[in-house]
Parts: sequence; structure tokens; C-alpha cells
Amino acid sequence: MPRVVAVAPVLPPHTYRQSEIADVLAPLLTGTPARARAMARLHAATGVTTRHLALPLDAYPHLGGFDETNRTFHQVGARLAGTAVRRALDDARLRPQDVDLLLLTSVTGIGAPSLDATLVTELGLRPDVVRIPTFGLGCAGGAAGLGRLHDHLVGHPEQVALLVSVELCSLTLQRDDDSAANLVATGLFGDGAAAVVMTGDAVPAGDGAGRPAPRTVAAASHLEPGTAGDLGWDIGASGFRIVLGAGLPDVVRRGLRGPVERLLDRHDLKPPDVTGWVVHTGGPRILDAVQEALDLDAAELAGARELLAATGNLSSASVLHGLARALEQEHPPGSPGVLMAFGPGVSTDLVLLRWSDEGGSAC
Repeated sequence: MPRVVAVAPVLPPHTYRQSEIADVLAPLLTGTPARARAMARLHAATGVTTRHLALPLDAYPHLGGFDETNRTFHQVGARLAGTAVRRALDDARLRPQDVDLLLLTSVTGIGAPSLDATLVTELGLRPDVVRIPTFGLGCAGGAAGLGRLHDHLVGHPEQVALLVSVELCSLTLQRDDDSAANLVATGLFGDGAAAVVMTGDAVPAGDGAGRPAPRTVAAASHLEPGTAGDLGWDIGASGFRIVLGAGLPDVVRRGLRGPVERLLDRHDLKPPDVTGWVVHTGGPRILDAVQEALDLDAAELAGARELLAATGNLSSASVLHGLARALEQEHPPGSPGVLMAFGPGVSTDLVLLRWSDEGGSAC
């Protein structure tokens, strides 16, 4: 089974309290005092206390159109991604030249060449590294990316694979849109990046360093029929306009248990056997839905709620930040863990982990 030998979460340096962000954004989004008050209520209900932004807060009223924000995504995103990759490779005691596969996931910026091509040049990865840039997986991209690295390393056990997530949600700001979906989104999503290094079975365990390295056992995906309009982007001249249906938590609540049980059943496991749940911080109602669907104790999602409060929803990077936190905690050696995230479709991506006492690292 492949090993997760390093996880490096990264946040931009510009940190603000939720109320500070709301004060700056309200005049850009709302035209009446009533909508401004509605925005304040919606922001307060997100469970978010602080967020990290790609730019200083006072820059957002002056942002230009989609062309400018997308250029900014590539500039800031490359810096954050580079920092995350360097930290992850250092923690794993590996060189950039050791990486055989690079998978990039993001849903807040686009480009051709994609951001991963920039990383190859700037970080000194090999010219023959296999690149897989992905767009459209949304918040599920981090979990799906781990699943694809797992699949690749099962077939290429001698290789090293790298997953990079970059999400600069604040750059998708839509002015003069006081819809409930946009008001919620501007209070929920934050900016961040993460890098994960995984190795195949044939790579000596000693090439990673430090804390125990969990293994990935299996991955699974599920697309809930008829839910495409519940989550995603409406992409147009102004950039990325949020699609966020009020019924999304109900989709998760009714559709989650089956895929989780099917994944666990294939390995003679049940939900009570899981000793660590790593859940995407999609928002308080999403976390409530996960808790109810899987009959979890509040304590099992306490870490996810703390991460939501500290950073907001980082889209695909959120679950990787959660994985980094999980690796800092004690787990019975050999016990199972489940990592999950939700994306447009509505899709659910799952990764079954096996907490291990072998060498590895997490930061």
C-alpha cells in the first residue's frame, strides 16, 4: 500500500477576523442596509472566526476583472504552491528530482500552461515528470487527488508522487451580487494551499522521516444523480460565480452513508471501526450532515470545526489541511481512518487510510 510521507499545509500571510472582512466587502456586494444586515447574519453563521487572504484586505475594492484576478491567481498561487512543495519534500527528505508524478488540483484559477508547469521549472522537477492538472473537482479535489496518487502508486510502486492543491477563493469575488449564495460564499471560503508527498511500496520507508506514515488502502468516488445544480461555478465574463444550493447539506445527509459503508465493507470494516475521520470543512451545516449521516460523536468532528473557524473553507486544500492535523494526533497502529470531501456534481470522494507505525513525516 502507498504511504503518505509528508503533508505541508500553507496559508497566505494576510490574516483577518471575519468581521473585518465583512466590513470591507459589504459595500461591494450589497446596495441596501437590509442586505448588509443579512450579509452580517450569514457571515456570523458560517462558524468562521478568521481567514487568510491572497491579498491585503484593502486591495479587494480595487480588483479589476477576470483577466486581472486570474493573473493574480497564478502569481500568488505559484508562490504558495512552491512553499508547500518545498516544505513537503524537505519533510520527506526527498529532492525535487525524485518526483515522478505531479498532480495539481484547483478550481479558483485557470491557465494553459497550467500552474503545475510553472512549478516544474521553478522547483527543479525533472522535465519528464508526469503532470496531471485537474480543474472542476472543486472542494473534492484534495481527496480525489489522494485517490489518484494511490491508484498510480499501486501500479508504480517504485515511484514518488506529489499532490498540490492551490485555492485562492477570495479572488473569485463577484461585486454587486447580493444573492444569498454569494453572501454566504464571501463569508465561508478562505485561501490556502497544500502539498502531499506519497511513495510506493518499493520506495524504502527510510526515505521519509519523522512521524508515522499512514498508508492509503483504497479510494472511492460517488456522484449523486440530479444534483449538478447544487454546487459549482457559473463561469462567465465576470469570472467564477458561485452556485450553492440551500439543499446541499440534505444531499450529503442522504447520500453519504452508502458510499462510506461500501468502501468499508470491501475491507471488512464498519463505521465504528474508524479511529480517525478527516472531513472537508465545507461549513457547519455540511459537518452537521456528515455527523448525522454517519452517527458520529461530536468529538469526532471537533478538529474539522476548529479548522473551519481558523481558516474557513479552503476548497480542495481544506481536507489536506485536515490530514496534516490528523497526522499530528495519536492513532492505534494499524487502525483505519477515512478521509472525505465533497465537490460539484454533487460528488463525494473517499480515501481509506491505515494508520501505521512506520517512518514518515507530517508537518
